[in-house]
Amino acid sequence: MRLLHGLAKIHATFDDPNLVSRAGLVPVMALAQRAGLAALADEHVRITRPCGVNPQVKVPCLVAGMIGGADSIDDLGLLRHGAMSVLFGGVRAPSTLGSFLRSFTWGNVLQLGQVNRLLLADLARRAPLLPGKDVLAFVDIDSQQKRVYGHHKQGAGFGHTKIQGKSLLIRGLNALAATISTPLGAPVVAGTRLRGGTANSARGAASFVTESVGTARAAGCTGTIVVRMDSAFYSAAACGAARRAGAFFSVTVQMNPHVRAAIAAIPADRWVPIQYPRAIWDDQLRAWVSDAEVAETKYTAFTSKKAGAITARLIVRRVKDLNRQAEAGQDELFEVWRHHAVFTDSPYVMLQAEAQHRDHAIVEQVFADWASGPLAHLPSGSFPANAAWLTLAAISHNLLRAAGALASLAYAKARGATIRAELIDVAARTARHGHGHITVHLPQGWHHEQEWLNLFEAATGPPAHAA
Repeated sequence: MRLLHGLAKIHATFDDPNLVSRAGLVPVMALAQRAGLAALADEHVRITRPCGVNPQVKVPCLVAGMIGGADSIDDLGLLRHGAMSVLFGGVRAPSTLGSFLRSFTWGNVLQLGQVNRLLLADLARRAPLLPGKDVLAFVDIDSQQKRVYGHHKQGAGFGHTKIQGKSLLIRGLNALAATISTPLGAPVVAGTRLRGGTANSARGAASFVTESVGTARAAGCTGTIVVRMDSAFYSAAACGAARRAGAFFSVTVQMNPHVRAAIAAIPADRWVPIQYPRAIWDDQLRAWVSDAEVAETKYTAFTSKKAGAITARLIVRRVKDLNRQAEAGQDELFEVWRHHAVFTDSPYVMLQAEAQHRDHAIVEQVFADWASGPLAHLPSGSFPANAAWLTLAAISHNLLRAAGALASLAYAKARGATIRAELIDVAARTARHGHGHITVHLPQGWHHEQEWLNLFEAATGPPAHAA
């Protein structure tokens, strides 16, 4: 690829008032408007501080900026160029939106969380967000230590995180998130909570599980719900909360002496080889040949808790530990296995339940989307402002996910960064005609034209039947 003109003959000037750089905000914010984002913010977010007025205007501004790629307060200025004022009303300056965020209290953050839950329920009716939700849905609970910088971040502290498989102690804030997904659908965010950097991952997990299962039900998940958690949430409170909410639980087990004794008691003939990522199909044996096997046994956990003991299934996956010194002649005397145990009351058969729990890693997709989008930073020194920013990131994620589902099947499971690059960040020119009509002219030959039009027609055309 090369320039067709000499460099001295190419000129640039910023003088066209009819151009916008992110035309995809038109259908996405139309979808937000139909789902009632502004009305929900006006009804539920009650800020008494001076800069907290007009949440019905400022909350959609913040969400639109995040959808457009803003990851800091200053980046929200992307809403104020060219013909954006022709397409959108009520756009506020970044300084105004920053003051609005700093006016939040913790109670206001909880009110914004209610807006997210109600908006998600409405989006699930308008778009095929969670296909198969009437049969099976998963609620995944996980937390992330989000690194922050500077000495004035309220609540910042040192907590553990894993980077490339290694546990590190970093200074930051702890973000707790719950996602809802189905075997056919990508995850949406049911709720978030920001905690101090030194917070234990399981703090407040029981109430969070109850709230997240309720959100899943409100979003139309009328079938089986399985709450999946890692070992940080292995507790009687979290598992009991899932049961009381009418869901099943599936949680990674902390390897204590009681669990090791239960695993050691499993008979050798109970281990079943599974199709693992590196498994090989043997045509003669007509079986998968791998170093991964699964077995299950009955197990009672949390016996030290008063009225907290829970009896369920202990499903164990074992993987042969590699002998790294075999080539040097140090052959092993006996096989050594690494065990990964799951405590669950799942109604599914052993191999299904074990494979479903491994898919708990899908929650990392949301964290990755956030890291390449609005949660690249926690932009404020105020803890409630950062907590509100986290909840707004959840709202923007769900809107992007709904937009992708309306655009095409491929975009329904695409990453947020992909949807943003190919459907949102599209340059366009506005033109007025007739009595107040406006046409948005997009690039000719745009390779995602049909998907963009699918989204535009679904968001701005006649209301469709509920999904």
